[in-house]
Amino acid sequence: MVFLFKIGFLEVSWVDFVDIALVSVLLYQVYKLIRGSIAVNIFLGILALYLVYLIVRAAQMELLATILGQFMGVGVLAMIILFQPEIRKFLLVIGRGTEFKENFFKTISNWRHQYHDDFDISEIIEAAKTLKASKTGALVVFSRDTELKFYAQTGDALDASVNKRLLLSIFNKNSPLHDGAVIVHKGRIKAARCVLPVSENDNLPAHFGLRHRAAVGMSENTDTLVMAISEESGRLILARNGKYLRSLKLKQVEQRILQYLHNDEPARWEELKEEEPEHTEPSPAKA
Repeated sequence: MVFLFKIGFLEVSWVDFVDIALVSVLLYQVYKLIRGSIAVNIFLGILALYLVYLIVRAAQMELLATILGQFMGVGVLAMIILFQPEIRKFLLVIGRGTEFKENFFKTISNWRHQYHDDFDISEIIEAAKTLKASKTGALVVFSRDTELKFYAQTGDALDASVNKRLLLSIFNKNSPLHDGAVIVHKGRIKAARCVLPVSENDNLPAHFGLRHRAAVGMSENTDTLVMAISEESGRLILARNGKYLRSLKLKQVEQRILQYLHNDEPARWEELKEEEPEHTEPSPAKA
């Protein structure tokens, strides 16, 4: 191995520079993933403690290195428990971004999901139009690959065809099923009144209530597209991969849903811009 220079007891080579660069990129990506949540503080604390451990071990302080080493050994299990949602999200990001998936699995997925050709999206759009006009809250999860049984079991099973009248009945303010989400898979409503995970992203707008935060949270944890309509303002958003679009016309909403169902989305969904500015309410509202 070719050494470039020495710093005291450390011998530095070009491999070390590559190693440091790769670790820096990895840490930065992890930081971007958890930025805005409480997990970032825990991550920085563990990272600082690990750096102290490396310095102590390099300085050959055997007693302190042994104590910190035991703690770091247990800390690995603690990190898996504490960062379970973030680890899941990180693996989802890797799986979504690989070239192998984009080419091979996309071909297979397009073959598997031909049933979406028979999905009448106009029923969803007509229902959304009425819900927006009447300022009726709604939360609809579109699943392309799985039935989301874990989330469906938190609500009431329906297994009914998607149609405007049924959606309006479910989200009617006097309906016992209105408080929760509807899960749509293979052109059918699998369940209603489902409980969704709420996003902990602190960068979301202050006027986002539980319904909009649940839409973003569901898109963070699953490979789904979520539509949310506010009961206070009639505001509609589409959430995907932790990102959201708002101020979309209904024709654009239809286009985004069809792109998702046909697995024909843009390479970077978050780069799509809002087509028209949204008026800000004078005070925060509960969605």
